[in-house]
Amino acid sequence: MNDLTVSNIERQNVLNNKYAVANIQSSLGITGILFEDEYRFTKKMVAEFYEVDERTIERYIEQYADELSANGYVLCKGKQLKDLKLQFGHDINVGSKTTQLGLFNFRAFLNIGMLLTESEKAKQVRSVILDIVIATINEKAGGGTKYINRRDVNYLPAAITEENYRKNLTSAINQYVSGHQTMKYAQITDFIYKAIFRENAREYRKILKLQEQDIIRHTLYAEVLLVVSSFENGVAAEIEKASHNKGSMLSIAEVENIVEKLAEEPMQKPYLHDARTKMASRDLSLRDALHNNLAEYIQAITPEEFEKFIGAESIDFDKILEENQDVLIRLKQAEE
Repeated sequence: MNDLTVSNIERQNVLNNKYAVANIQSSLGITGILFEDEYRFTKKMVAEFYEVDERTIERYIEQYADELSANGYVLCKGKQLKDLKLQFGHDINVGSKTTQLGLFNFRAFLNIGMLLTESEKAKQVRSVILDIVIATINEKAGGGTKYINRRDVNYLPAAITEENYRKNLTSAINQYVSGHQTMKYAQITDFIYKAIFRENAREYRKILKLQEQDIIRHTLYAEVLLVVSSFENGVAAEIEKASHNKGSMLSIAEVENIVEKLAEEPMQKPYLHDARTKMASRDLSLRDALHNNLAEYIQAITPEEFEKFIGAESIDFDKILEENQDVLIRLKQAEE
C-alpha cells in the first residue's frame, strides 16, 4: 500500500472497510464517549491521543474539511449540543457559552490519524492500520486473496459465460488463423489481455504473484469476465469475417491488428473503462496488487464492494461448487 498521508484513495479504502475499522478500534483500545449510539471524540481528545496541539487538529480540519466530514466529523450544535452537555458536560469540559462543538466518530478519528505528519503516535497508528487491514481481508477471504474474486455471488455465471465464448474464439483461431497449433492461442490471448488490461499474461501473473499452473481467468472479477467474454466473441467474429474476405487463413499479425482495432471501437470504450477501473481498484485494495499501467483508473472501492467480497454478501465458492455439482453441470449445458 502507498503512504496513507498522501493517498486519499488508500485512506478511503481503509475507512470503507467496516470489518478492518472494527478490528483497528479493538486493537487500539480507544472508545471515546458513547453519544447517540456511536463513540465520539472531541478535538481535545483527538489532540491528546495523537500528542499534538489542538491548533494542529484545527488546521487539518480546515484543510481536509470535505474528507473528514464525509467520514464522520460533524459540528454538534442546537439540541444535539444541549443533550451532549447534559450527558458529558463535566467530562469534556464544554462551557455553557459554547454554541457548537466539533465531534469525530471513530472513522473520522482514524482519518485524521492517517493525515497527521507531525505526530509520531499517528505514524505508529498508520503502521497498525496497514497490518490490520491486510490481516482482516486475508482472514475474511479464507486465508488468501488470490481467488477473492470468486466470493462474489455473480462470479460463477460469469465464468461459465466466459468459458463458452472462449470456445467461440478458440474455434475461430483453429479454423481461420495460421501458425503453431499451441502458440497461436497464447499469442492471441496476450493481444486481448493487452487490449483490455494494458498488460499481457506474463505481466499480470507477476503483479498477482501467480504460479505457472494458475489460470488467469480464474482470478478475474465477474464484471471483468463479462467484458472479456464480449471482447473474445467480437474477435472471433472478426477473425471469421476477415478470413472469408481474404479467402485464406489469417496471420498472427493480422489478428493482432483486428484486436487493436476492436479496442478502439467507440462502443467498447465504456466497457473497457469499467473493467480496468474495477480490476485496478479492487486488486489494489483487496489483493495489495498495483497495476501500474492502469494507475489512472484506480478509485477507492465502496463499502458495498467490501460486503460483496468479504462481508455478508460474499460466498464460500469452493463449498458451493462441491455441494452443487449437478446443478452447475446443467447450468453449463444450458449456456452451451
